[in-house]
Amino acid sequence: MTSATYPISSFAVSKYLPLISLLAIASFGSVVPPAFGQALIPHVLQLDQDQLKQQGLGLAQEALQLAQFQQYDLALARAQLASQLVPDNAQVWSLLGGLYLQMRQIDPGIEALLKARELDNKSADILFNLGSAYFRKQEYETAVRYLQEGLKIEPDTTGALFDLGNAYYRLTRYEDAVAQYEKAVKLDAKFWPGLTNIGLVRYEQGRVDDAIKQWQAAVAIDGEQAEPQLAIAVALHGKGQTQEALTKGQAALKLDIDYAEPEFLQENLWGDRLLAQAKTFLALPEIRDAVSRLRAAPPQPQPAPAAPAPAPAPAPAPQ
Repeated sequence: MTSATYPISSFAVSKYLPLISLLAIASFGSVVPPAFGQALIPHVLQLDQDQLKQQGLGLAQEALQLAQFQQYDLALARAQLASQLVPDNAQVWSLLGGLYLQMRQIDPGIEALLKARELDNKSADILFNLGSAYFRKQEYETAVRYLQEGLKIEPDTTGALFDLGNAYYRLTRYEDAVAQYEKAVKLDAKFWPGLTNIGLVRYEQGRVDDAIKQWQAAVAIDGEQAEPQLAIAVALHGKGQTQEALTKGQAALKLDIDYAEPEFLQENLWGDRLLAQAKTFLALPEIRDAVSRLRAAPPQPQPAPAAPAPAPAPAPAPQ
């Protein structure tokens, strides 16, 4: 299971005019018709900085709403313009950085988040997102540094503890990783990804039975998650319990066929030992046939996305 995501700040926005209307009003409101025979002097456009600020915050709010519906391209365009209109607002830069990360544009995301941090060095969310970004760049020591810094501000953040565990795991600091996962699970008893990743660590350490117990605990929390169920199947196959492994593996892949791809497993932090065993398991004729049937089946209709829950009252916009 890979890294967590962090909330993007909300924005307080007054009513604002569309940008084209704002510029038109600023222009036409101050033009005086020239006298007959008088040379036309070029008019210098005077912009109302307060209105532009509200315009920028409004665009940021629109970007946030679009992101809730996963319309990231449209959201990113608005956030980029907002960062030009209100360049001194850390929340806008944080929003822009988060959207870049959603679009897998890691370097621009880091650049925007570093700008946000310059403007607000007390925001844990900015630090957590920087940690997540550097994790994706495989710069794990830097990821650890930012995550630790954020956790000093907000120590009881489940996702950040999980991400810190993942960074330690990539650095093969296995016991440090488990300690962070356990803290995350202690904060949220239903946080099955923490248990799943403890299992990943234990398997790499050769503690197969301990790993299976962790994955079984994750399944007990949420039986609709494919990852811990497939991990159990792979581990059981390695122990020679072939029939039970086949049954569990086929059921897991019905939940999420992406887990049939070794590259996807590697992205989700499956270590060398488990990944090697997974490749052997996925090559079994019964599993290959099951995967072929699942991929050939017509896609199931997806329910329409629910409208996002009403956001809490936003904080006053920065002056």
